[in-house]
Amino acid sequence: MHELPQILDRGIVVDTEHFRIERLHLKFSNGQIRYYERMAGGGSGAVMIVPVMGDEIILVREYCAGTNSYELGFPKGKSESGESWQQTADRELREETGYSAMKYTFLRSVNSAPSFFEASIDLVLAEDLEEKPLDTGDEPEPIEIVRWSLSNISALFSDPAFREARCLAALFAAASLRGWLRLPASIL
Repeated sequence: MHELPQILDRGIVVDTEHFRIERLHLKFSNGQIRYYERMAGGGSGAVMIVPVMGDEIILVREYCAGTNSYELGFPKGKSESGESWQQTADRELREETGYSAMKYTFLRSVNSAPSFFEASIDLVLAEDLEEKPLDTGDEPEPIEIVRWSLSNISALFSDPAFREARCLAALFAAASLRGWLRLPASIL
């Protein structure tokens, strides 16, 4: 096990409504000194929901500023003050799809680019959906709802509009749990 580097100093380089970039002055156990910059976490949790309705999953297509494109993915969002992951999942699912789930299952937490981001997201499976819209979302335009058949789930992994790594991880986690995807023994 490596010993964590000593943080000699830290400071905020940029602080906006959505991003906080922090600079760390580090000393490693071998004496090496380095400066690292990272996107600091906002302090609240976030969820990504894999909603299942019968023999389909529910996806959303929405604008993503980072890629300047419309991407196909799962509903997601940040927790509000005091919310549990279940409450956040239910609120975000209702805001983005108009559905609520009778059953929420925590799949796992994941992070993206941990060398640069101090953030994780909880992946959640939502089953037994019922219509229950919540019109308090922060979306600038209506989100397109896309239904995808579980019998064709393998094709979603190669769909060019479904490319966010967290979505791929969420789909893989849900598919593995529920047996929607059969992987060849050679890759297990």
